[in-house]
Amino acid sequence: MRRRDFITLLGGAAAWPLAARAQQPLGMRRIGVLEGLSADDQEAQARVSMFAQGLRELGWVEGRNVEFVVRLGPTIRKHAEELAALAPDVILAAGSAAAGPLLQATHAVPVVFVIVPDPVGAGFVASLNRPGGNATGFLSLEYSVGAKWLELLKEIMPGMTRVAVIRDPAISAGLGQFAAIQAVAPSLGVEVTPVNVRDPAEIARDLATFARVPKGGLIVTGSALAGTHRHPIAKLAAEHKLPAAYIQRLFVEAGGLISYGPNFHDQFRRAAGYVDRILKGEKPADLPVQAPTKYELVINLKAAKAIGLELPQTLLARADEVIE
Repeated sequence: MRRRDFITLLGGAAAWPLAARAQQPLGMRRIGVLEGLSADDQEAQARVSMFAQGLRELGWVEGRNVEFVVRLGPTIRKHAEELAALAPDVILAAGSAAAGPLLQATHAVPVVFVIVPDPVGAGFVASLNRPGGNATGFLSLEYSVGAKWLELLKEIMPGMTRVAVIRDPAISAGLGQFAAIQAVAPSLGVEVTPVNVRDPAEIARDLATFARVPKGGLIVTGSALAGTHRHPIAKLAAEHKLPAAYIQRLFVEAGGLISYGPNFHDQFRRAAGYVDRILKGEKPADLPVQAPTKYELVINLKAAKAIGLELPQTLLARADEVIE
């Protein structure tokens, strides 16, 4: 993160330091933050702001007893190595894409992760109840939520027979979410087509090909890359008139149709509690990985109208939020 990209979210006028100071003031603790979304992404700003707010509520105030070293943007491996070398008291890692490189870079610095779907399968922890290493945190979802996305699309468009699933095959979560969707698809009379999320141009080509045949829908599984590409993905879904289901609200804010999944901002707030406990002497190895506690259904009526859909009233009545 460059000096010109400083964002003053932490405690009002406080800015995020780019590099560690030569010496920390006596009693000052240092917290690292690693997030793959870029510094000018409003979602990244909201996430870090929620984390900082949670810490302030626990008595940790930027400039008084804590300083933040924040790394945002897609060069995650480089940022992870920088943070590990600075050896802060604890590091918050957003997503598997951040937690993986960070835990390769350090086995000593405590790490609290959020939005990670399978920390055991990824090798981040030994078990959910007893993490055992230098990391603990918060699950983003259970893979079974993939069935819910497919059911929602089928409720919106009963005649749907095909669904394209955008996922990241390079991470275990991408494979796991796709497998969960694929497992329930036959019972709903739906054929599943995988689409890689790595390159926006490839996504555009694959969705254009997919949309040539009618009765199709779209599911976008959770990944750092999907979040980064959310605006072009939502635009493509609208252009091809594909009803689309997503994992979180930020996709609906970007123009997507419907999302169902955990409240990720709540995870950043809850992560502040674990960071507080670690700063007070507890070890990540002894803090169990926690599951999501808040799920929300968000619907974008404008997106529905744009593709000529009239959503069932029963669905609208169940929504936690309807964006008009």
